[in-house]
Amino acid sequence: MEKIKSTRIESIDILRGLVMVIMALDHVRDYFHYGSFFSDPTNLETTTPFLFFTRFITHYCAPVFIFLAGTSAFLYGQKTTKNQLFKFLITRGFWLIFLAVFVNNFLWKFDVSYSFIILQVIWAIGLCMILLSVTVYLPVKYILAIGAILVIGHNALDGITMQGSSFKSIVWYILHQQQFLPIGDRFFAFAYPIIPWFGLITLGYCFGTLYKKNFNPILRKKYLIIIGILAIVAFFILRGLNVYGDLAPWTSQNTTAKTIMSFFKVTKYPPSLAYLLITMGPAILFLYAIESVKNRITNFLLVFGRVPLFYYFLHVLLIHVLAILGMMIFGGNWQDMILTKEVFMNGKLVNYGYSLLVVYIVWIVVIVLLYFPSKRYMLYKAKNKQKWWLSYL
Repeated sequence: MEKIKSTRIESIDILRGLVMVIMALDHVRDYFHYGSFFSDPTNLETTTPFLFFTRFITHYCAPVFIFLAGTSAFLYGQKTTKNQLFKFLITRGFWLIFLAVFVNNFLWKFDVSYSFIILQVIWAIGLCMILLSVTVYLPVKYILAIGAILVIGHNALDGITMQGSSFKSIVWYILHQQQFLPIGDRFFAFAYPIIPWFGLITLGYCFGTLYKKNFNPILRKKYLIIIGILAIVAFFILRGLNVYGDLAPWTSQNTTAKTIMSFFKVTKYPPSLAYLLITMGPAILFLYAIESVKNRITNFLLVFGRVPLFYYFLHVLLIHVLAILGMMIFGGNWQDMILTKEVFMNGKLVNYGYSLLVVYIVWIVVIVLLYFPSKRYMLYKAKNKQKWWLSYL
């Protein structure tokens, strides 16, 4: 890798790069696996252990990405005033919402009519950044308290559900209830309710204090291993008790494999306390383990971790195009990959897809192809730090 001067925390970028690579696996599965458009890979009645844990490993992506967005915000704030941090977060937040609604939805579906709008992770990060822009004026201990209360306590709201398309209902869908809803001629999917995500980004912001310039690295590693282990232990205790912390309690199944899968079938929409503990615990332990490691693998992951937004949109575009090419080569109507609401309502892709082996092969191809433009863009950003607009891409 070409050597570049950077003040960025490499371990954080490596972790981010790792989850970006894993994220591509999930999205390749979305576009290529048999029945993926109409089936749930965690459905215990239809899944296999290999398919289940292919999906489970990708659970790490969204929480790590949002948590580290908070950490990055804190580190950015160390170089600026609170007012400058506020301006950056609120403008970036609105920018991400625009990208989520108009760019991300187009890349996922190639539907110029925007008949089916999914409000996904970029949307959630945008809203969380807007809220965080105001929150940063509080002392860190208060921000930590807010984050802990939202992450630990939000499952107490699971029993509150709304129906319909009233303003009150839509606000609740945005805050805490996943919902698919027809509004006018369009179909909306409120996929990332933000209360727990906002709690997570605020915890990530507080986590940034461990990476302040003069923070003792030995003490930091001590905190990392303690936090990581405590999160994992808390997951097993909480999940074992089976009375709080997830919308869907686990149950004993007719096979050991299914019982294990039931135990780890944690809720992502919205992310339960159990889900966040079992994803963030190992992620923080990874930061502990990787802090002093430097080799070809970490250099490879570093590339993706330093250009996350560029990579995100490019990988969705590439995967979608490859799926269309696959249909053109192996049969089928490629126009069904223009994912309008009619495609889903009419079940046109219900029998579409390939084996899980093909999914993994395509995933490797995608990562290899994305490495080169991502590296070029990473180097361009590093050499043009004076261009303010690059921080928004």
